[in-house]
Amino acid sequence: MTAKPVSDVKPARTTKPARVRTPAPRLAPAKRPGVRERAAQTTRDNILRAATKVFARYGYDGGSVEKISRSAKSFDRMIYYYFGSKEGLFIEVLEDMYRRMNDAELELTLDIEQPVESLKEVINFVVTYYSKNPEFITLLNTENLHRGKHISKSARAREYSSPAIAIIRQLLESGISKRVFRDGISARNVYLLIAATGYFYISNRHTLSAFLGEDLQTPEALAQWQAFIVSTVLRTVMINP
Repeated sequence: MTAKPVSDVKPARTTKPARVRTPAPRLAPAKRPGVRERAAQTTRDNILRAATKVFARYGYDGGSVEKISRSAKSFDRMIYYYFGSKEGLFIEVLEDMYRRMNDAELELTLDIEQPVESLKEVINFVVTYYSKNPEFITLLNTENLHRGKHISKSARAREYSSPAIAIIRQLLESGISKRVFRDGISARNVYLLIAATGYFYISNRHTLSAFLGEDLQTPEALAQWQAFIVSTVLRTVMINP
């Protein structure tokens, strides 16, 4: 996610001496990937997408190499060729899952000078992303059942760590300076509050629906819970919510 501060006043134009343009050197066109390279990347991408679906449906133990290669319309040997092992493939599935959420977060445009509204946008993004990407939740549940032993072997895990904490910290600092947010609140804790309340609802929606006797997956139920999370977070951080 990127924060866009209110733009500064542009300085007055100053007269600059004319610059003599010289012809730019011609650069050789970038070499396009060949047919083999494109085919290899397509095969790899197909395996990764198929593995995401298979692992989300059957878990790590039930998501066999045979099921994945069948779903990808490929061969078992191609999985070993591109990913080394079933575990290597699962780690890349987790990395890709985090990368996609990270990329989606970076698409957000927030105004640091409007900390309350921007914080609402962060909350709504996280909760909406969870509800629209149930495979994300399922794969996280699977990895937590394995005590995170696969993602801990990832060399890229920290590269995809959520930028949400950094932007929340900036929003809290902006809110404090404007005397709308309370001082001494941890950005990490605010992020965990948002993630926990959003994640728990989606990950347990089936059992909670049966237990409470109501469908928690309806658009109305989801909107009501999302509004409650926004209210809860704002009451936590604001001086006068």
